[in-house]
Amino acid sequence: MRFPDLSLIPFLRDVSDETLAQLRAEIDWFSLPGGMTLFEAGDVAEAIYFVTSGALGAFRRAPNGEQELLGYIRSGEPVGEMALIAGETHSASVYAVRDTEIVRLNRAAFFRFVRQQPSVMHNLARIMLARSRLEKRRSARAEPKVFAFFSTSPTIDLKFRASMLKRAIETLGKRCAIAGAEAESRSSVFFEDLERWHDVVILYSPIEDSPWYKLCLRQADRVWLFGRTDAKPSAPLMPDDPGPARRFRLVDLILLHPSRATPQATRTAHWIEAAAARRLFHWQGDSEADAMRLARTMTGLSIGLVLSGGGARAYAHIGVYEALREAGAQIDFVGGTSMGAIIAACIGLGWSQNEIEQRIRKAFVDSNPLADYVLPVVALTRGREVDKRLAEHFGGALIEDMALPFFAVSTNLTAGAANVHRQGVLRHALRATIALPGILPPVVEDEHILVDGAVTNNLPTDVMQEWHRGLTIAVDVAREGGINAADFVDPPSFTKWVAKNGFKSPPPIASLLMRTATLNVNPWKGRERSDLLIVPEIEGVELRDWKAFDVAVAAGYQAAVEALRSQGQGLIARLRPRRPQSAESDGYEAGFDLAAN
Repeated sequence: MRFPDLSLIPFLRDVSDETLAQLRAEIDWFSLPGGMTLFEAGDVAEAIYFVTSGALGAFRRAPNGEQELLGYIRSGEPVGEMALIAGETHSASVYAVRDTEIVRLNRAAFFRFVRQQPSVMHNLARIMLARSRLEKRRSARAEPKVFAFFSTSPTIDLKFRASMLKRAIETLGKRCAIAGAEAESRSSVFFEDLERWHDVVILYSPIEDSPWYKLCLRQADRVWLFGRTDAKPSAPLMPDDPGPARRFRLVDLILLHPSRATPQATRTAHWIEAAAARRLFHWQGDSEADAMRLARTMTGLSIGLVLSGGGARAYAHIGVYEALREAGAQIDFVGGTSMGAIIAACIGLGWSQNEIEQRIRKAFVDSNPLADYVLPVVALTRGREVDKRLAEHFGGALIEDMALPFFAVSTNLTAGAANVHRQGVLRHALRATIALPGILPPVVEDEHILVDGAVTNNLPTDVMQEWHRGLTIAVDVAREGGINAADFVDPPSFTKWVAKNGFKSPPPIASLLMRTATLNVNPWKGRERSDLLIVPEIEGVELRDWKAFDVAVAAGYQAAVEALRSQGQGLIARLRPRRPQSAESDGYEAGFDLAAN
């Protein structure tokens, strides 16, 4: 192998030839196969590394024990610099996500070099500052760039699907390249150039024991498996492979629906299990709308909408959604907590604005959903009214079959942690996420006690950020206080309260329990992870004011309009279709498609 040209590393671009020559004598150069470890979180930082080809991935251990991808380190970028300069251990683990070549500069040589070249620290400081912001907003360099498309059936035309996505990606103003088995004999430099000159590279292959299939696996940042709903998956779908895609579950499943009239051969959950997929997307027929949604996901231009809990105040989410639609925002991922999760489910099912309003009015406004009060044993209500309404409006719908990727957050009291619902019967997940302790009976699932997600995570932007790498719009309708002190001054007896207010009006203990259950939750938690934050001012509407529908919806609409005007116009505008960028000025062919050449 030829020694890498250090001048191509941006960090070293301003360094003199003489100093680079001295530096070559100090560094080690080695290859790291895909899936192998560069260092683990907690290791002592002994060197700084630079990627000269290939790509590394930075991971951290999520609360559920899985490795969560933080971002990619690509050719020319440093890694390990923060811990080295701070004299601390590494905060994340770094692995090769494909075959990667790396140069290593040990601690002593690095600090000696920096003393000779003080300007280098300026470049490094900028890199460190940018990376410190990744927790909130992902940089373009942190996006997956090379996608391997694998078909699970010979009837799936991957070239056709890749071409549709390429057109959609170019509509978003991005460059896309496609390569099939024709590229098998090309050199590693060819693939590096594809990645350098394009925003997205698609490699496609059937699942087979061939050199091209294995090359696609080695080159991919992320694997997309394509299956048909009218077929049953083999288990596992992919052969055993020690590569990073399988090790780190960098696998998504795209289920193709030949037509809405074609029955499914098996449950969607069986496909997810066979694919060991982290995410699932549905593609109806040859739908261009679905192609655009997938293109936004591939390019980091997707929109994730997160809706907080807040009792009746969550009606405001409906007004927010209306304003977002009018502004042209296309929601690609949706999730929430408590009542926010119920509104999010309506959006995720693809209901129109009118249908959402009609169903929420019927379920929560026309009559009190918490009117079946009892002398409490585990809660103030039986929960039967809520159960009936959830069954009426959401039926047997499964989360994995929803039009949009959806999640709801509940709290697992047994484990003392948040619980994220991404699969299963939708109404069961919604029942768990709204089970406010003391108000509704908890949900028991596999011997775990689940209650309202607001107890642990009322604005789950962190869950959304783990799920997609685009823009996150957060709507927070919670408020501090939310309890009327006058209700607790010389309160009447239970019989006097009932005589005055009847059984359909919740007694003050309902507000007391709601506030107590969420007392330890930071009311601002989750806001810092949003790209656009909308906080409706819903004056006079409390958690249990179920009749205040119109006031809350109007407040949500107004807040969204104002937030979009002051903060979000640029964010939404960059997602609108535009003319594709041209790469001709950079000396490379725009819209490259090897299979078409």
